[in-house]
Amino acid sequence: MNELIIALDSKSNIPLYEQIYLHIKREIQGGRMKAGERLPSSRALCRHLMVSRSTVDLAYEQLVSEGYIEAVPCKGYYVCDIEELYHIRPALIPLEKKKADGHPVYDYDFTLSGITPGGFPYNAWKKLSKSVLQEEDPELFLLGDANGERSLREAITSYLYYARGVNCQPDQIIVGAGNDYLLMLLSTILGTGYTVAMENPTYTSAYQAFLRLNYPLASVEMDEMGIRIPELEESGADIAYVMPSHQFPMGTVMPMKRRMQLLSWAAKEKRYIIEDDYDSEFRYKGKPIPALQGFDQNDRVIYLGTFSRSIAPAIRISYMVLPKELMAQYEKQGKPFSVTVSKVDQKIIERFLNEGYYERHLNRMRALYKSKHDLLLRELHDMDSVCTWSGENAGVHLLLHFKNGMTEEEAIRRAKEESVRVYGLSRYYLKEPVKKPRATVLMGYGVMTENEIVSAMKRLKRAWS
Repeated sequence: MNELIIALDSKSNIPLYEQIYLHIKREIQGGRMKAGERLPSSRALCRHLMVSRSTVDLAYEQLVSEGYIEAVPCKGYYVCDIEELYHIRPALIPLEKKKADGHPVYDYDFTLSGITPGGFPYNAWKKLSKSVLQEEDPELFLLGDANGERSLREAITSYLYYARGVNCQPDQIIVGAGNDYLLMLLSTILGTGYTVAMENPTYTSAYQAFLRLNYPLASVEMDEMGIRIPELEESGADIAYVMPSHQFPMGTVMPMKRRMQLLSWAAKEKRYIIEDDYDSEFRYKGKPIPALQGFDQNDRVIYLGTFSRSIAPAIRISYMVLPKELMAQYEKQGKPFSVTVSKVDQKIIERFLNEGYYERHLNRMRALYKSKHDLLLRELHDMDSVCTWSGENAGVHLLLHFKNGMTEEEAIRRAKEESVRVYGLSRYYLKEPVKKPRATVLMGYGVMTENEIVSAMKRLKRAWS
């Protein structure tokens, strides 16, 4: 082959060498250039296309590196047999676009997950990512400590002590990619000889995790202070999974009296409390109550925390604080799993904590969520003849309880007719409660803008009146 007809666009954002490379690659993939076929020399092709020799050389070098052509000494470039080469073909049929959860698209969605628009700290994250990678540390891409890098665990220890009143040492912390992984890891430490009690209603993701881990589960009723201790005693459970700082979905903040009762329950026998410190960062009324773990004098609390809720769901970095006895047990097992979070991500989070970015981020997010929280409450005051609300003192969702006779199903259906999505409380019950609650829906306001909240509430007032 003495020449190639390639339409080069000098005004394109794609470099000329890449245009040549892509054209020849497509010709080979499409079978129009056969294995063994000789390509024009780089000197001949640059004269034919009226480009520099280096431009053609770059294109040929890329094709050689990917195995599409080969350079034969003293002879030139030849097309390779590409039958065993892996390449991605573009889809011939456009994929049908569907919402990930299979639900219809709503104009307004009071979703319970996600972060506020513009909430992710892009500038800080870019700066720290660049700083970490510029160090060119050869150990940055090695596997690292199975518990997580010690420097990160030290940063988490400091944060937990000053922000949440958690008393621990870095050697008690395990870092992992999400709470589900940490619960799985915990099951290898504890073994399966335990019954786990969960509040009713509860965080269904944790419930499903315990089910998959084959733990017997006991459902325990709640009151306005949280899990009921007499029923917990009667359940025969050895582990209580609770969210004292902001229970999901009820939004209950467990008062000090109930916390002390719960700790007494755990101290009587060889029992444990798993404290999921859900939404502890966001509180709008009263002083923050320290974590349950900080009041534990008997080493019975297993503490779970995450950065996914406060930074972004995609930041899959969680941590578990183990009692010293359980950590010693884990160490004896030889740390059966490798770390599930890359060193790069761990380094970024470590600096995010140590250099004050996390504190500034939380203050900013609290202000954003507080503004939306107050706006939603103002809108709800026009609906006090239709419903009451609860769980508004912390977190980024609240509950509406209907008092006009409307059922949960009807409230959801009417909202849907106005293209507004709300969420029924019934989906979070493990079993039918003894006392049937009023029809209740959950509304998360974290992801919505203030304008969207106002517009959505106008529709809901029309739908529920």
